[in-house]
Amino acid sequence: MARIATQLVGALEELLETRLPLRVQAWDGSAAGPPDAPLVVLRNRRALRRLLWQPGELGLVRAYVSGDLDLAPDADLYDVLTAVARFSESPAFKDLQLGLRDAVGPRGRRLAAAALRAGVFGPQPVPPPEEARPAQGRLHSRGRDRAAISHHYDVGNDFYRLVLGSSMVYSCAYWEPGAKSLEDAQQAKLDLICRKLGLRPGMRLLDVGCGWGSLAVHAARHYGVDVVGVSISAEQVALARERVAEAGLEGRVEIRLQDYREIQDGPFDAVSSVGMAEHVGTSQYLTYAAGLYQLLAPGGRLLNHQIARRPSRPGEPYVTSPFIERYVFPDGELSPVGTTVSLLEQAGFEVRDVESLREHYGLTLREWVSNLEANWAEAARAVGRGRARVWRLYMAACALAFEENRIGVNQVLAVRTATGGDSGLPPTREQWLGGDRATELRSPAAAAAATPAVAPAVGPGSGSGPAAGVAADTDLGDRPPVR
Repeated sequence: MARIATQLVGALEELLETRLPLRVQAWDGSAAGPPDAPLVVLRNRRALRRLLWQPGELGLVRAYVSGDLDLAPDADLYDVLTAVARFSESPAFKDLQLGLRDAVGPRGRRLAAAALRAGVFGPQPVPPPEEARPAQGRLHSRGRDRAAISHHYDVGNDFYRLVLGSSMVYSCAYWEPGAKSLEDAQQAKLDLICRKLGLRPGMRLLDVGCGWGSLAVHAARHYGVDVVGVSISAEQVALARERVAEAGLEGRVEIRLQDYREIQDGPFDAVSSVGMAEHVGTSQYLTYAAGLYQLLAPGGRLLNHQIARRPSRPGEPYVTSPFIERYVFPDGELSPVGTTVSLLEQAGFEVRDVESLREHYGLTLREWVSNLEANWAEAARAVGRGRARVWRLYMAACALAFEENRIGVNQVLAVRTATGGDSGLPPTREQWLGGDRATELRSPAAAAAATPAVAPAVGPGSGSGPAAGVAADTDLGDRPPVR
């Protein structure tokens, strides 16, 4: 008689003295747990063996990524993650105190006997190949950072197209009223950045962590600026260069395979850093901020778009998720937004504006999950079923984390003030966001005028006038470009 799930779940609930948040189906077809709870499926004994060797998040992740643990066809991943999170945060679970007496007492022995009958005990299973190998070298050294970035970003541009859509923007979109698609929202985000930076024709923009070049192309095409984009992902750089060439912007946009610590050809009128600072690390953040400050001309603006965590309680250490650390973003670190603002100001910046886009990221991630699920077979062929599972799990979990205010994302606008403290910003936020004039600059006619058939090379000594056909008078601040 099929009864493995009944025996295991019953013994575990007796030990924990609480109901499990999920219904469990074992490999023999038996099922146990709340009948109205989401159903998870244990495909084999190895699923439980992974949990035996690594209780908690890492064991569950290894079981799911490997396919040893699965969801029932009608189970919703968001419901499963929500049920597990609420269970782990419940007073009954938090107040749970299991000591040696419980483990070797009658309840513990019953669970052990059920596991023994099910054949759960055995050697520790090998982690799935998608798990990052232990990092080599000093934390946030250039070589180690390259390896960490490659683990996440060099998995195949075709895979990212399936997930991100045609915009190829891998950061929080900006969902304005009336946005009809993810692509609309991503274009709105790119434009919001350009407006906050006060971009005008003839200016020079540095895009740190430029991804696949979407912001660089947008800024050059719609605002007539010259752009240097840097990334340490070889696959991102290769595709970004292709996209720049397809847009006819080779004379205006340069994409480099380069670490931000190696840039020496400032000054720039503006710097954008979108979804990159999370990889910098606490130990290097002041170096990062000071380096960008030195690369900016006086009066230049920085737009730092960065995910933030909630502040820790006094004396509580910051602990990264083992899933995120081993499968998603090795060596990634989040800081509270207050810490980020303080470090930027320590580096010399004046922080002028902080805008939270937390809810926008929840919507964005759900769109990415939907794209992945809609293209599941193709995505699995591109990167393997295990890696596709990693992306599905991490994006769904992050969507919930943003929605529930466990993490946030902020755009911080900072200025390197000129001599005498002049920021170069108009007195009101509405003015420096551009108003109707920014809409005019983003119009198709202005874009066409800003992008000639053969984009002229613009370099030092070539003058500081506007790009052909783009009007120079704007209400984005009266800052002359560095050239």
